[in-house]
Amino acid sequence: MKDNSIVVRCLSMISQFTIHMLVPICMCCYLGYLLDEKLNTSFLFIIFFFVGALAGGRNVYLLAGKISGGKDKMPSKLYGSNRKKKNKKESQ
Repeated sequence: MKDNSIVVRCLSMISQFTIHMLVPICMCCYLGYLLDEKLNTSFLFIIFFFVGALAGGRNVYLLAGKISGGKDKMPSKLYGSNRKKKNKKESQ
């Protein structure tokens, strides 16, 4: 029974990584396609594809950091939690 739960958790993590990567790419590609059609251009689709890929990579990076359990390994600017702690210490 334990082996099945480990497999399910691994498949769940793989699907989370996939969703976190593909959703921004698909959304940005669709937005780039719409803008290309509206503005009669042909390069916005490519630009938005790379923007989506960067956003998806960032999402996967943050998810991997959460799974590995270390907020200290993650950039503190993205969470803002360190800033709140510093302000409380300064006011005392």
